[in-house]
Formats: sequence, structure tokens, C-alpha cells
Amino acid sequence: MSLSLLPHHAEVAFVLGARSEAAKLAPVIHRFGGDGRVIRAGRHEGSRAERIGAALAEYDRLFAADAPAAVVVLGGSDTALAGALAANARSIPLVRLEAGLRSHDRTSPAENNRVLIDHLADLLCAPTPVNAANLRGEGIGRERIAITGSTVVEAVLEALPGPDARAKLLARSGIEAGRFVLTSLHRAENTRDPARLAAIISELIGIAAESRRPVLFPLSPRTRAAVHLLYAEGIPTGVVACDPLEHGEFLALAKESALLITDSGAIQEEATVLGRPLILVSRATERPEALDGFVTMVHEPGPAIGQHARTLLADVAGVRRRLEALHRPFGDGRAAQRIEALIRRHVLEKPTHPRRT
Repeated sequence: MSLSLLPHHAEVAFVLGARSEAAKLAPVIHRFGGDGRVIRAGRHEGSRAERIGAALAEYDRLFAADAPAAVVVLGGSDTALAGALAANARSIPLVRLEAGLRSHDRTSPAENNRVLIDHLADLLCAPTPVNAANLRGEGIGRERIAITGSTVVEAVLEALPGPDARAKLLARSGIEAGRFVLTSLHRAENTRDPARLAAIISELIGIAAESRRPVLFPLSPRTRAAVHLLYAEGIPTGVVACDPLEHGEFLALAKESALLITDSGAIQEEATVLGRPLILVSRATERPEALDGFVTMVHEPGPAIGQHARTLLADVAGVRRRLEALHRPFGDGRAAQRIEALIRRHVLEKPTHPRRT
């Protein structure tokens, strides 16, 4: 498949990768209007190196034919890395959103992609002071770094359905507000390790039985295949498997849930905006800011998941009040405005752009 782009002859090119990256890029894209174009590489098969190489070749052909004034990337996907490499190869200024996120897990492809992209970037928009400190600690100059907040705040507030729409979705799903747990698992460390996945699901079954709350479990194709190998006849009663949800639907259910259980980095951020408690089942996180009250981290699946869930479900209303009073670590909802101003001032309005050697 070839690259798609809309519209043509625009100044800033936004590279779209994973769905969560696209959602968080959207507030900035909207601010640029006709001065921005969206590009997305087609899907490729093969090894990770082959996929990155194919996407890199596509971006390079596009930039050679019609070079934008700047390229903007967000996240740690292979697509984001390919876009960054193509911009660097063509000496096109590279703007990095979500700069400085670090899990310090070098076995993670996304972590390695994030580090590479950050060191290639000319302007690094760090969501938090923690992220900015990570960048400075790696020798990236202060003049390239700006703390902007995260566009996740705007993205969530824009995509979250209103109370009436959420009520209709609950009715269609047969669940009650505050009376269910929502879970999502997709990381390879959990879905490709049968023992870890079985331990997590066992805890979900126990939570459903003890709390008398169903656990709603949207399954991506990869996760569904992994679950089927463990439970060919279906997950036991209490854990309700369903098809993947649209982003707005997931946010609506997350807002109405009593508890979130996930391994997703993006959902960690979203939980802080929604004011909902979350149990993170992962060996590492690139968003430690969320651990300050919103997120409880469980490194290895087992009884700790159920123990934390019992505590959080014992007083749902009280937990919500506590979270509502907490500082939101990822910003005030004006990140896109700050990022637009930085790009226009430091990239688009500069007569020349010095390249690093």
C-alpha cells in the first residue's frame, strides 16, 4: 500500500502511527488546519526491520517529491520511527511530541524507538518536567526542549461522549454505572506469555466473583487468539469478552467504570484525565507521573491484582472523590495551543534551520 496524504502542499506533515498516537496528534492537527497534512504509511508484513524499512522508503519518496517545512511525530511506534528517520535523512526539521517518556526497558521496541526519535528531533515537546529531565540527562540541550503538557487531555475531553450517550452505551451493554470493571491487555509481555496471561485472567475471574461486578474485556485480534489458546470454550462466567471498542466507546465505559485494569500506557494517561483508578499490570511504565495516586502498578501478575482491586472496589465513591482532588499530571488541556505556537515560532518562522552533525 502507498502513503496517503491530505491535503497536498501543506507546511507541516503529521505522521500517523498507532491509534493512540493518532488520537493525541488530532488536537494539534486541528489547530494547523490548512497548514497541515496528514500522512500514513500502508501496512507491511515481515520482520520489524522490514516493516520499518518499507515505511521509511515510502516516507522518503514522499518527502523527496514534496518536502514539508516540518515533520511532527508522536509515540513509539515503528511508523513514528520511520517518519523521523525520513525527515532526518532529508534535513527536514523534526518536531517530537511526547518527548522524554522512558520506561528504561531496553527489551521494549517502543522504548528503543522513543529514544532514537528523541535524539533525532530538533524541537522536543515534553509533557512533564520528569520527561524534560530525562532528555537533559541523556545530553539533549535545553534549547531543544519545551515543557508543553500532553495533548491526551484535549484528546480525551474531545472524544468522551456526554452523559446521555454514555447512559445509552451502558444500557446496550447491559451494565450499570460504577458496577463493572473494564480491562484491556495488549502488550506482548502479557499476551505472548501464556503463564502471565493465565494468571491475569484468573485474577479477573476472582474479582468478578468476589465483587459481584462483571469484568468487561474488549479483545484485540492478538489478545483474542492468546485467550482462545487458554480458554477454548470461553472465559468462565464473570469475565465478559467483547469485540474491540471505538476510542470514544472505550472512554465512555472507562468514565463509568469502578476500576480499570490494563497494561496500556495510553490508558494510564486517560485514567488521570477521567479521574478513575487503574491497576497497571506491567514490568515497567514510561509514565511514572500517573503512579502518584491514579495508578497502582503490579509488576508480576498474581494475587496482588486481586488485593489491590478489593481495596479500590470497597469504596468506589470515596476513591473517586480522592482522585478528583488530585493534581492532573499531564497538563491543563492547552498543550496543543502551546505546541502550535512553538512550531510556528521556532520552526516555520525561522529563515534557516541549522542541522546537527
